[in-house]
Amino acid sequence: MDDADLEKEIKLERQLCFALYGAAHAFNRAYKPLLEPLGLTYPQYLVMMALWEEDGQQVKALGEKLGLDSGTLSPLLKRLEQAGYVERRRDTVDERQVFITLTDPGRAMQCHAAKIMRSIGEQTGCTMGELGTLRDRLKQLKEKLSPKE
Repeated sequence: MDDADLEKEIKLERQLCFALYGAAHAFNRAYKPLLEPLGLTYPQYLVMMALWEEDGQQVKALGEKLGLDSGTLSPLLKRLEQAGYVERRRDTVDERQVFITLTDPGRAMQCHAAKIMRSIGEQTGCTMGELGTLRDRLKQLKEKLSPKE
């Protein structure tokens, strides 16, 4: 690659990281008006989705699933508990283990998920197949960029 080509490639608008950054912000803006009536932020919505999939998870497992450390996850869970959507309880055998379970209002909120997903899908202008392909490619990219243990 010569200097002219290199100079063209190092422009901000040519960077994959900048495109992903912008897309992530656009998604957050698109979700905001859909989640506000539910009293949820986007990260709180992700926690709720993980719990709708599998209720009664350990905080540690929930953090691993969402890619969130305890310093980020704990305040989210505290706010969801204050809103009445989840309950935290310590394991009776090992008090270091904390489990998160949905309350009835938290479970009832799941009925909104399909409408939210449909609205976001429509806003993208993509078909379900295109969205699935994009999601899978992004998951592959994340895997390749993740540190190997």
